Amino acid sequence: MPNFLEVLLDSLIRTRIESLYGKLIKNNSSYNQFSSERNLYFKQLHELLPEEMHKTLLLYDDADLSVQAILEREIYLQGFKDALHLHNELHTSLD
Repeated sequence: MPNFLEVLLDSLIRTRIESLYGKLIKNNSSYNQFSSERNLYFKQLHELLPEEMHKTLLLYDDADLSVQAILEREIYLQGFKDALHLHNELHTSLD
């Protein structure tokens, strides 16, 4: 898939991932439990670390969230590519 198509799909992907998060929050108790636990552990670390390490912890959290966002986008985009490839394969085999 050409690069320009990926750029055009970026907004669609972002919107879809946000929608999926909304559904997760409403319907997935495991997600909510792990999210709450993560937030609790982060708060505990923040409270237990010396003040000079607070910025490092926040930077770590920001980098971790950024990596997760990139991973989500790439997985979603690859799924889209896989669906197009499967569609093309099925179309070719039916001809």
